[in-house]
This record gives sequence, structure tokens and C-alpha cells, in this order.
Amino acid sequence: MKLLVRHGHHVSCGDRDPVRARAFLGERAVFPIHRVNARNVFDIVKAAKGCHLLINTCPAVVNKIVLRAALRLRVHYLDTASQLRQHPFRPEQLDFDHQFRRKRRTALIDAGAAPGLTNVLAMHASTAFETLDRIQIRLFEGTSSDHPVSQWSPDSSFDEAVSRPRLYRNGHFQFGKKFGEREMFRFLPPIGRVGVMLAAQDEVLTLPNALRLEEMDAKIGGPDMDRFRRWYRQGKLSPSRGLAAARFPATPSPRVISRLVRRGLLRNARFAAAVLIYGRIHGSPMLVRWDATFPSLVELRHRGMFCSPIAWANAQLASIFVKHFPREQTGVLTPESLPATVLKCILRDVRSRGIRLSKKAIRQQITEERDKL
Repeated sequence: MKLLVRHGHHVSCGDRDPVRARAFLGERAVFPIHRVNARNVFDIVKAAKGCHLLINTCPAVVNKIVLRAALRLRVHYLDTASQLRQHPFRPEQLDFDHQFRRKRRTALIDAGAAPGLTNVLAMHASTAFETLDRIQIRLFEGTSSDHPVSQWSPDSSFDEAVSRPRLYRNGHFQFGKKFGEREMFRFLPPIGRVGVMLAAQDEVLTLPNALRLEEMDAKIGGPDMDRFRRWYRQGKLSPSRGLAAARFPATPSPRVISRLVRRGLLRNARFAAAVLIYGRIHGSPMLVRWDATFPSLVELRHRGMFCSPIAWANAQLASIFVKHFPREQTGVLTPESLPATVLKCILRDVRSRGIRLSKKAIRQQITEERDKL
């Protein structure tokens, strides 16, 4: 929100606890904060009356409610993730496509860092290929702390931990094994080689509908994922047991993060993403790899910001998607459906925000036997 104000937008905030929201945002946040119950469509409509764009950063469980509010208000809409409970292989926001088209409004969904930037990188790289074979998303999420510290919303972290991974194999969507198919993956320094495992990521359900490919999966690695895997094996992590505050604590405010750092309880946190696209360019098997490295917690502190790398990344990307919001298109859109010229502008702005992007093309050595499959 502060980023949107800085870029000249008039912003108002809705929260179930305005006092806590004001303390979280700090005294320098001069925009109004309304008391809003995100599970009540009329509450949202009342608070958001007169706006042009409704940005939903709540847990994805309320997506449909906020979408209905946007339609009642006849405004544009943006969110950062899907929930996938009712339709496990189809984002629930797509159910509203016809209604947004009829009202000539736009809903841009999954417009954060991952999903969001990862979709843009995959789509941008795909244009160089004659044919595509598979896409892999690899994420690193890690906090250096003795006890769990939520980098993002605890509800979102819990949902990510207990959801069954989705895969796209042999041209079909399917479920994967929780924390399965573990492999070693090398992220850019200073992270290096890390064990990654299957995770539920929205990109796997949208990119195969935009690109013709055979396989896609997403895996996450790092201390946070290792902790989730251990709890799952111990039987402490399941939807039926619910969200335990001890394992998924409330999102720390900037003041709390500062205090945790000073006391040595939170030493650092990192977030990184890699997108790997396999296929053929000029008849040769190629791999194009994009890496996105976000500032660590220590680097953000040196900039005078006390927030987690994941929260910072999602805020930056959401503000960039707002800047390039596709008002001329109507219906429910995903980042990969934006025009190629817009994708290039988004990547340019990503680099300007201090996010390191690197791209590498590698010729693949494939055996004759594999080539025949």
C-alpha cells in the first residue's frame, strides 16, 4: 500500500482490526483504514465504494467473496493466489470470467512473486522455443531462526503446507505426493545446493493452458519446507488438525521483526525463484533458465525496511502489476496472458526494484533413446 501511495495512487485499506493495522503499517501511513470483515461482501462494498481497483491480499479462502464485491462495485480486481478447494485443477477465480466480461471489467489473478513473476518469466522465455517439453518452478524459502517465523500470512503458509501438490504430466493434470519427489537443486549463490520437494503452486494449473507442453511441476526447498516435511511425517500437519499458532505464528509487524533481529532470534531470511523451460530452439534441445534473487532480510534491514523477503517481494510485484494493469482487456486474466510488450515492461520494472534477474540458455545433451520417446 505504501508503494502504491508513493507512486501517486489514492489508497484506502480494509482490515478486521484497524488499530492493529495502523500499528503494523506505522504512523507514516497516512491513508484511511476501515474496519472490514473480508468474509462479508456487503462490508467490503461499503468500505470500497468509489474505488477503481480492488486489491485482495487476504488469504485465498475469501477470493470468491472479494470477487463478488468487485462485481457489485463494477471495479477492476487483483489478487496474488488461488485457493483451489472446489476445483483442484482450476483456479476458482476463472468461474467469474463471464461476469467480468459482461461488466467490461478486468480481474488479474495470481499477480504476486510466485505465482506472478514466475508466470511472466516462463511466458517470456517460451517465445524463443519452436516446441516446448516441460517447465519446472523451483523456489527457496528459508528463515534462519530457532523458532518458526512466518515470512508471509500464516494462513497462506499453512495452506501451502497441507495442500496436495498439482502436477502436469503427459498432457494431463494430476495430484503429486505431499513432500514427494525430493531432489537436489542448485540455486544461485549464496544459497547453493538445496533439497527441493513437490509443493502446491498455482503456476502449474495456469501455464499449461497457455502453452503447449507435456510436463510441469513446482518444488520448494529450504529450512521452512524441511520443517513442514518433518511435521507431516510426525502426523502434526494436516487440514483436520487445523492451523496451530505455535507452528504458524502471526505475521510479525516491522517492529516485531526489528525486535527479533536485535535479540538474535531471527538472524536472516531468504527467498529465491528459478524457472526452467525445456524444449527445442532451431531444432536443438535447449534449456532456458531464469533466476530471480530477492533481497535477504539483512539486505532489507540495511535499506531501512523491516519485513520478510517474501512479503517484500509480493508487495513489489503486486505494485508492478498494478502499474501495468491491463484495463483494455476484460475478464479474468493470469499474468502469462498479458501482451508480450507488457511482459517486457514488467521485467524491466522488476530489475529497477533491486530484484536480480539472470537468464541463461544451455544446450542439452540428450541420448538417442530419449530422443525417440
